[in-house]
Amino acid sequence: MSAIGAVSSCFRLHPGVWLLKPGMQKMSSFGLHTAARCAAKDYYEVLVLGGGAGGISMSARMKRKVGAANVAVVEPSKTHYYQPLWTLVGAGAKQLAASARPMGSVMPTGVEWIKSQVTALDPDKNCVWLENDIKVSYKYLIIALGISLHFEKIKGLPEGFNHPKIGSNYSVQTVEKTWKALQDFKEGNAIFTFPNTPVKCAGAPQKIMYLSDAYLRKTGKRSKANIMFNTALGVIFGVKKYADALLEVIKERNLAVNYKCNLIEVRADKQEAVFENLDKPGVTEVHQYEMLHVTPPMGPPAVLINSPVADESGWVDVDKETLQHKKYPNVFGIGDCTNLPTSKTAAAVAAQSGVLDKTISLVMKNELPVKKYDGYTSCPLVTGYNKVILAEFDYNAQPLETFPIDQSKERTTMYHMKADMMPLLYWNALLK
Repeated sequence: MSAIGAVSSCFRLHPGVWLLKPGMQKMSSFGLHTAARCAAKDYYEVLVLGGGAGGISMSARMKRKVGAANVAVVEPSKTHYYQPLWTLVGAGAKQLAASARPMGSVMPTGVEWIKSQVTALDPDKNCVWLENDIKVSYKYLIIALGISLHFEKIKGLPEGFNHPKIGSNYSVQTVEKTWKALQDFKEGNAIFTFPNTPVKCAGAPQKIMYLSDAYLRKTGKRSKANIMFNTALGVIFGVKKYADALLEVIKERNLAVNYKCNLIEVRADKQEAVFENLDKPGVTEVHQYEMLHVTPPMGPPAVLINSPVADESGWVDVDKETLQHKKYPNVFGIGDCTNLPTSKTAAAVAAQSGVLDKTISLVMKNELPVKKYDGYTSCPLVTGYNKVILAEFDYNAQPLETFPIDQSKERTTMYHMKADMMPLLYWNALLK
């Protein structure tokens, strides 16, 4: 996941035990870990690629299994971000600094931190190549490289961010520009986009729309705003129960939704956004904007594309129940970089980490994995500065809810869980 970290702020509470136990245990101090510009050794029993939520949580688990000296994490970034907070940063409800910690402070004590970038994977020889032609071999490999943002696939970006009135909650460089654009709004179109690619936290592109609506109402500007959600998808959300609830919110707040509508160009100097109609190839529409929130196209990290561990689309090709690679039994994947057919969120990573821990334990004993991941993921759909619809569901897009209440209802308690409780659990439980 690299420095971007997680993107959804809800971890699996169902059945709740995995969160509560680490939360109640006395945490050890961060201490000092071994850090090196390049690998201190050329072989590790467990090598983890990526220092985001998946990589850090799995390295902590592997440390307990094989000992810190036998585990290394390859991660070039100096900062670890809790990105789910960026939805609230973009709406002025949280500060950006609250989402960041030094990478060294989240690395498990004693685990080798290799401050380098992976340049190639050679699973047939059980090794990876790093920058400066450094080769590191492994017995077991965990791939947690996250997802890549591709603003450049939209004509006029990323240079368009140098202009005002445009932002994106998906990047540390652009999230505060969202808040500035919202504050500076006077009158006209406020447009929020969803691209024609897989994305992490599929709810985030519309969360900022609801928050912007709430802010404009609070500041008396809502009557001068035409709020539009232009999405490449054909539905507002993939799970019907929550989609129905969101459509009620959209109707009640007079928000416009345009389906099969994909952003292809931004003319930031003219404040124009160009969209293609996915149902009518070649047909485009230009919208003037007073505020534009861009969700960039996304894809697998470049190092994975055409690598032996990837499927034809470039995602790590793993068994959807065990997270073990389909071809290489000593290779595993977790999080956004995999081809698991579920939403790419930190909640998914939290559920996956427990399954993967069990899978690797059995593989290390030459036994077949039995623990099965059901596709659980979660998305706290922020619909206001004190309201959240908590969506939780499985591979079959069926609700898989934690609480004995109707989670499709907007609730203040769920907002506080997302905004206040989940960051604490992320830093103090999941990563450890």
